[in-house]
Amino acid sequence: MSTDPIALFSDWFAEAEASEPNDPNAVALATANANGQPAVRMVLLKGHDAAGFVIYTNQQSRKADDLAANPQAALLFHWKSLRRQVRIEGPVSVVDGATADAYFATRSRVSQLGAWASEQSRPLPDHGTLSARLQDVTRRFEDVDVTRPPHWSGYRVTPARMEFWRDGAHRLHERRLFTRSGDGWTEGLLYP
Repeated sequence: MSTDPIALFSDWFAEAEASEPNDPNAVALATANANGQPAVRMVLLKGHDAAGFVIYTNQQSRKADDLAANPQAALLFHWKSLRRQVRIEGPVSVVDGATADAYFATRSRVSQLGAWASEQSRPLPDHGTLSARLQDVTRRFEDVDVTRPPHWSGYRVTPARMEFWRDGAHRLHERRLFTRSGDGWTEGLLYP
């Protein structure tokens, strides 16, 4: 087994991509606002490497508001078909503009237009309002590339703690904990 948690995650993620029927990159993102009020929601992981785990969102959303006030987050991947989960905790930073632009360019045109049309997490009077906004944005970007909105970017969770959980018979699960220590990691086990 790997003693590098990023390499271990990459191996498990590749297995999930091969076996999970839907969205192997789906991850629960937990945040807390300045008052400590927690919130959790499902998002999609769009990149990971030694620097961290990246998701993208509207920077006017509730999750972005939480991260601006309290730049710490927890991620939870649960791959039911593999009977595994990975928990990641650490500080969060906004990705640079070039990284956000590069990812935005890979999105479908409708998703790009939706990033302009949606006031994510804000009250919506009815779906007709969203449809009208999408039509307006579609006309605005007719015959031109859709640029990334200034209020839309990515967030990188830099792991300080990573736990790998594997299902065990009779609830005697295997739990491996990696904790960042300087430029490396310390590893230990946790009781199930």
